[in-house]
Amino acid sequence: MPLPPLLVLYGSQTGTAQDSAQRIARQAHRRHLHVRVLPLDDYDVANLITETLVVFVCSTTGQGDPPDNMKNFWRFLFKKSLPVGSLSLLDFAVLGLGDSSYPKFNFVAKKLHKRLLQLGANILLPVGLADDQHDLGSDAVIDPWLSSFWAKVNILHPSLLDVRPLRDDEPLPPTFTFHFLYGDEVEVKTEERRLHPVEPSVPFPARMLFNRRVTEKSHFQDVRLFEFDIAQSNIAFTAGDVVMMRPCNAAEDVEQFCQLLRVEPEASFTLQATNNCTVPARLPQPCTVRHLVETYLDISAVPRRSFFELLSTVATNELEREKLLEFSSAAGQDELHSYCNRPRRTALEVLADFPHTTAELKMDYLLDLFPEIQPRSFSIASSLQAHPRRLQILVAVVKYKTKMFKPRRGLCSSWLASMDPEQGDVFVPLWVKKGSLRFPTEKETPVVMVGPGTGVAPFRSAIQERIAQGKMANVLFFGCRSESKDFYFRSEWEELKTAGLLRLFTAFSRDQEEKSYVQHRVRDNAELLWDLITHKNACFYIAGNAKQMPSSVCDALREVFQQQGRLSAEQAEQMLVTMERTGRLQNETWS
Repeated sequence: MPLPPLLVLYGSQTGTAQDSAQRIARQAHRRHLHVRVLPLDDYDVANLITETLVVFVCSTTGQGDPPDNMKNFWRFLFKKSLPVGSLSLLDFAVLGLGDSSYPKFNFVAKKLHKRLLQLGANILLPVGLADDQHDLGSDAVIDPWLSSFWAKVNILHPSLLDVRPLRDDEPLPPTFTFHFLYGDEVEVKTEERRLHPVEPSVPFPARMLFNRRVTEKSHFQDVRLFEFDIAQSNIAFTAGDVVMMRPCNAAEDVEQFCQLLRVEPEASFTLQATNNCTVPARLPQPCTVRHLVETYLDISAVPRRSFFELLSTVATNELEREKLLEFSSAAGQDELHSYCNRPRRTALEVLADFPHTTAELKMDYLLDLFPEIQPRSFSIASSLQAHPRRLQILVAVVKYKTKMFKPRRGLCSSWLASMDPEQGDVFVPLWVKKGSLRFPTEKETPVVMVGPGTGVAPFRSAIQERIAQGKMANVLFFGCRSESKDFYFRSEWEELKTAGLLRLFTAFSRDQEEKSYVQHRVRDNAELLWDLITHKNACFYIAGNAKQMPSSVCDALREVFQQQGRLSAEQAEQMLVTMERTGRLQNETWS
């Protein structure tokens, strides 16, 4: 019997689901299966009725939303007109990647699994629900789930048992090969590229107008307000929308990378796919090594297990190979966590720790080894009504210490913070997409916003927009550490408060003996909130860090309902659930 072709489809926002999909594909290649790996939106969903073996790998974003690269697939799959038995040929498995600190844990995977069953597909094994919060990360679920998956496939297709799979330590062929260009070749290829550009639709290069620190100099946290000029673009946005940008690696990291691999940064190459995949559209052909490393390869991220798996297959130094094999084994995950995840060691630092393997590494494997730099999203902190032709964002510059000698830095926030528009023109390619927050269109509907720290950004946009539209019922709960150090937009809020356009409640957690947070201020204003929510149909919004704050604010809200409405705990919970279902309680949180 012929071996079954396998299709692996993924929906990924940050690259984690893509990494897991590629891991499944490598396991399939080792079993000599014909395998295709695609983002869900790159797959023609009409062909699903003819597929026989498919694994879906998907993450969940925001408030239970599908990732951007599976949104079209999602819309199609939930069409009511799809016939009930249309996927009867399909054997499928769904692997979900989630984080149990979010309320809608693995919501997309669960819903997809249910929908495929409704359409008549045959389930191979229960949906896998990987959890980032697990001590050993997602692999604690993925490893046993994959073992069960292959065991099930072997039962369905016994011919697989007749094939000798490649050993885990045998290298697979690279996905792409590098063809380096010399002398006249570079000129010719560059001219061809000019005639046949392969660039995708390009983000708008917005000029940075200012990069301003908004926390007091002595404050431990460096937070910046950035403004961009979008006058020459067709960018439009409303309150709650987000701006996307893709950062670049630091120049010294690019230099170090090229030294470790003993490659010339200005060397030019073209890429050729070794199987039926396509060359990444974002990379020009020809491309320099510097451009590839600076703008494409995510060398400053903490590497995933797959990074060590691939390195172990090309290592010849016995000591290094042993260590790499340990890090890529299921038994070595605790060790890998201690080495990599806890100290937040970067891929570049790992390469420096394995000098023999790095020196032997063929360029051809770079795109298999390093994921692509993912775009970052920021809540837009301004309104076009108040700042025409301008876009502002509020960004905390990520910098912290671990046991590593060098402080850890956030790639995008550090990249932005390093730009100085006073030293000359600086351009940042960016684009805008719809956020998850929706604000009411009715003029009289009050809006209650809880936004501690940089969580206040989307609410500044909303308040500016609402005031320009004549919507006066605005209530803001803002929290930070200290009134004198990190009270963002203080003068703006106070002006609006004086003008009667905003009710402002503040919590400064470190300005007194007893810590005071936004949830305490919510409890203190129980009577007002009960009146706004029950008598005036107010909408309630929470934005900020997803650690404890959102659930603490929701707990405070439940107490308000119980105290003011004389409700039982169950009734208060039901009221909260109803508000969420009808869009009157909305969250935008990040970890």
